[in-house]
Amino acid sequence: MDISQVGTRPFKVGILPIDGFALMSYGCCVEPLRAANLLARRTLFDIVHLGFDPVVQSSGAATVEPCIHPSQKPNLDMLLVIAGGDPLRFENAAFFHWLRQAARSSLTLGGVSGGPVILAKAGVMDGYRMTVHWEHAAELAEMHPELTVEKRLYVFDRDRVTCGGGTAPLDLMHDLIAQQHGGAFARTVSDWFLHTEVRAAAAPQRSGLIERLGNHPGHVLDAIATMENHVGDRLSLAQLALTSGVTRRHLNRLFRSSFGVSTMAYYRGLRLDLADKLLSTSTMSIANIAAATGFATAGHFSSAYRSARGRAPRDVRAGGTERSQAS
Repeated sequence: MDISQVGTRPFKVGILPIDGFALMSYGCCVEPLRAANLLARRTLFDIVHLGFDPVVQSSGAATVEPCIHPSQKPNLDMLLVIAGGDPLRFENAAFFHWLRQAARSSLTLGGVSGGPVILAKAGVMDGYRMTVHWEHAAELAEMHPELTVEKRLYVFDRDRVTCGGGTAPLDLMHDLIAQQHGGAFARTVSDWFLHTEVRAAAAPQRSGLIERLGNHPGHVLDAIATMENHVGDRLSLAQLALTSGVTRRHLNRLFRSSFGVSTMAYYRGLRLDLADKLLSTSTMSIANIAAATGFATAGHFSSAYRSARGRAPRDVRAGGTERSQAS
C-alpha cells in the first residue's frame, strides 16, 4: 500500500528509557515506527529520544544516547516511558514533577513494561485504567489500591496508554499505526516483522476473539479488537471503519448480520459491560467510570446505563459495596 502522498504531518513520539530498560520492549516500540517510515517512503512517525542522562544503559550491553533533555520541552504527540528492573523502587522527585507537568499538556502519556509503575508513582494514573508487566502487577495493586490495574497487553484510556512490555508493544504499535494510517497499512508493517498474528489488547489474560465470540468476518473482529483497545477514548464509526478496512455502511451491515445491532450499538454495549465491572469491583467514582468508559459526562453515562440496565449506576455501586462487606 502506497501512502507516500498522505498529506499529514509526522506523529511525534518521544521515547524515554530508564536505566535498566528491556531491549525487547524498546525494540518493539521503535522498530514498527521505523518500518512504517521506510515502507511509506516518508516520515510518518518522528521518533525522539529523551533522557536525563547523556547515556542510558539497557538491561544488556546496549545503550541509548538521548538527543533531547526533557527540560527542553519537546513538542510531542505521545511520550512513552520504558523501564525494566525494579521500577517500584525507582525514586526521582525531579522526574516525577516533570511527568506531572507533562500530564497537564495535550500529549498522550504512556509507559511500557515497568514504565506504567513509574507513571503511577508520579501520580499521573489516578482515575485511569492501566496495565503493567505481570511481574509488577500484584505489588503495584497492593501499593496503590486506588488504581485500576487490568491484566491486558495494553490499555488506551483517553490520553494515557500503558503496555505490559515484552513483545506486547508490537501489538500496541500496530494499533497506533492503524489509528493513524489505516488497518491495511498497519498489517503491511506487521507483516514486515513476520508479526502475522496481531493480538487484541486483552490477549494474554483472555481467550482470543474467535474463541469468545465465534467465527465472524475478519473486518468485524478487527473492529471489536479496536473497540476493546479504545473504551475510554471512544472512536467514531468512521475511525472504526478505517482501522477495519471497509466502509462505514459495510461495517454496519456486517455487525447487523453477526450480532443484530449496529456497530456503534455493539460498541456502547461493550463500554457498558466494562462499566458494570468497574462499578462492582473498583473504588473509582461514577464520574471517573463515566470518563473511563467513553461517556462525556456522568449524567450522560447514568442515562445510558439506566436505559440499558434498568437501574442507576449508584444502585449497582451500593449493591456491590453491600456484597463486598458481607463477604
